[in-house]
Amino acid sequence: MAALTRPKAIVVGVALLVAGAVAGGLLAGRGDWTEACATGANGVIECAAGERPDAPEAAGELLDGSRYDLASARGKVVVVNFWGSWCSPCRAEAKELEQTYQTTKASGVEFLGINNRDDRDAAIAFERGRVTYPSLFDPANRLGLDFDIPPGATPSTVILDREGRIALVIRRSVLASELTPLVQRVAAENG
Repeated sequence: MAALTRPKAIVVGVALLVAGAVAGGLLAGRGDWTEACATGANGVIECAAGERPDAPEAAGELLDGSRYDLASARGKVVVVNFWGSWCSPCRAEAKELEQTYQTTKASGVEFLGINNRDDRDAAIAFERGRVTYPSLFDPANRLGLDFDIPPGATPSTVILDREGRIALVIRRSVLASELTPLVQRVAAENG
C-alpha cells in the first residue's frame, strides 16, 4: 500500500477530525438520558417522575404535507411511535397502537407516528386503513437519533408525560394489552 503524501495525509486527518467532531456533537446534543432511567425485566425503560429528561424537539412535515410541532402537545400525554413501511413488526403493531389510541384519546392522550427510512408514497400507503393519528415524515431518521432510537430499533415507542418529558421507552413492538395500561398510568399522573 502506497504511503500518503503530506497534502493527502492532512486532508484525511482533517476529515477524520471533522467526522469525530460531528459524531461527538450529535452524541453530546442528545445526552445520555438513559442513565436517569431503569430498564425493567420486560425491556421497558422507565424514567422516575422526578428524573425524567425533557423530550427532544420534534417538528416537521406530516405525511399529509401539513406542519407539526411536538411542543404544541404540551399538557397532553403523547405516545410517539417510530415506524417504517419496510418493518414487518410495524405492520403487526399498527392495529395495536390504533387500539390504544382509540381507548386513550378521550383522556388527553395524543399519538404521533414518526416514519423513518421510507419514501413518502410507501409511508402513506402503509398508514392508509391502519392508523388515524398523524405521522411525521423523517426519511433520514434524524428525529429517531434525537430520541436515541437508532434505525435498528424500529419499531420503538416513547411515552411522554404532560410536561413533555420522557416517561417510558419500549424499543420493540408492543401489544395494546401492554401499552394501554402504561399510557393510562402516565395519563393519571398529576402534571
